[in-house]
Parts: sequence; C-alpha cells; structure tokens
Amino acid sequence: MPRFFVPSSGFDGETVTVTGDDAFHMARSLRMAVGDTVTVCDMHGKEHLCRLESLRDDVCRMTILESRESDTESPVDVTLYMGYPKGDKLELVIQKAVELGACSIVPFFSERCVKQPRADREEKQNARQCRIAEEAAKQCGRGRIPSVGLPIPFSAVLQAAKDYDVTLFCYEGDGTRPLKEVLQAHRSAKRIAVIIGAEGGFSLAEAEAAVAAGCESVGLGRRILRCETAPLCVLSGISYEFEL
Repeated sequence: MPRFFVPSSGFDGETVTVTGDDAFHMARSLRMAVGDTVTVCDMHGKEHLCRLESLRDDVCRMTILESRESDTESPVDVTLYMGYPKGDKLELVIQKAVELGACSIVPFFSERCVKQPRADREEKQNARQCRIAEEAAKQCGRGRIPSVGLPIPFSAVLQAAKDYDVTLFCYEGDGTRPLKEVLQAHRSAKRIAVIIGAEGGFSLAEAEAAVAAGCESVGLGRRILRCETAPLCVLSGISYEFEL
C-alpha cells in the first residue's frame, strides 16, 4: 500500500490533505482513484489508514479510517555521526541507515576527511540527502522520516556525545572492546550515538579525545571495513541486539 508522510498542518480532525509533489504522484504516477486506501504517517510515530475522497494533481483529500502507533520504529533512538566520505558514499550510507532504523544522520569533518563540500552547495546537497532519507523511509515502511544534518566539526560531535546513554566510537586501533560486548553492557540504553570515520579513519589524537569525552571505543572485528560498510555493520548489530 502506498505510504506518505504528511506534516501536522495537513491534518484537520478526521481529514487529511496532501498537496504538492505527493498529490501529483498519487494522481498521475500511481493513478489512484477516489475510494482507494493509502497509509499516511504524521511524522510523530503514528500511521493512519485513509480513504481517498477527492483527487487532483495539486491536492488530494482523504478521510482517516483507523489509526495506530507505528510498529516499524526501533526501540532505541540511534544517531549516526558519519565522517564525510568521498563521492556519493554518503548518499548510500543515508539510504541504508534509514532502512536499518537510524533516527538521524549527521556528517562531520575530521582530520583525515579527504572531501569537503563547497560552502555554497551545502544547503542544496543537504536537501537532496533529506529527499533520499524520505524515499528510503517510505520504501521500508518507517513511521518517521529520519533527519539528515548539515556537516559539523568533529569537536561538535564529541560535545553532542554527552547527550546519549552510550556513544560508540568505532576505531581500528588498540584499546577497543568488541561491539557485541559493549552493546550487551548497555541493554537499557534508549539513546545511542554511533561515530564512524571517513576513508582515512581517525588520528590517534582524535581517538584519545573521543575516549576522554566518554565515548566507548569499539572494534568491528578482524577485518578492516570500508567507511560505507562500517555504519551498516554497527546499525545491524544494534538492530539485532535491541529488536531481533
């Protein structure tokens, strides 16, 4: 069944109004008709089964038939902090992170990041990344659209780490604990941050700063994972430990 995300302004009692590109998609791409049913998510974790009452290219109106809390969201709030990678790797990471249950994705710049987007293109690139997150959320049946933030410095990531029950600093150097061991030690966690480096990983100084900031230094096994593979490994581990 088609799934759409509608902001609070689109709800009025038992009536839901969809406008813009989504309305056009219903009318033209999906060729829906009055009487068809769709799933509408209110972006606050609740989804509604709705029946189409009127249909135009620019606006569609529907009636709510039933509502329920979404059962597709992770029981833990996970934020992925991703070192800014080369090429289009970040777009792949965003798409898969959404599928694996991340609530937000925040790129950051560290010492070994090779690529930095031009300042005059950051907003445009972020808009595209947000659309990728929304499409992934629709495809996999999420009840919310995960946010994608603008890039921040590594120091800001460590400052934000204080707001989580546990922050996983993924590192290939010495002094790490296995991911499984750390997750099992924090089974009561409700908010988890995951920090993944770009292609060059982290410098020793950054690793020491992360530990000093209270992050848990974790290893991801005996093999060195690509920067776009590592977040999928960690998010899958969190899903297994807390959901499956």
